Amino acid sequence: MSIYDFVVKDNKGVDVPLENYRGKVLLIVNTATGCGFTPQYDGLQDLYEKYAEQGFEILDFPCNQFFSQAPGTAEEIASFCTGRFGITFKQFAKIDVNGANESPLYTYLKEKNGGIFGKRIKWNFTKFLVDREGAVVARFAPTTTPEKMEKAIKELL
Repeated sequence: MSIYDFVVKDNKGVDVPLENYRGKVLLIVNTATGCGFTPQYDGLQDLYEKYAEQGFEILDFPCNQFFSQAPGTAEEIASFCTGRFGITFKQFAKIDVNGANESPLYTYLKEKNGGIFGKRIKWNFTKFLVDREGAVVARFAPTTTPEKMEKAIKELL
């Protein structure tokens, strides 16, 4: 099993095989529009604009599991993110990252890199960095800003 075996739904409900991202450096993030970390969208967009042409992609998975901080429909979330932060990276359908209904992708990510954080996602804006071969190489806490991840991203590009 590899990251490329997963199929996820985008924010319009369309199946997206992660195989489409083979050979790219990925940053996979569970997000929320009403979280104290929501301003990180600015830094994420900056990273995306800076490195997308070099093969960097951000995969944004809204999650409403933490104090219901990602309310609304996929369309409302997308409108908020594009309107307030100018997001141009790919947004996906809202998912669960823990528990009985957690996304199989997140089960995989946590198994591959639980790190010092363990097997649970503790909050919104937990980030997983995936190299061009599909290996989950790093996990960053919600408090880690996009700017602090830039060096690790550049090393993989």
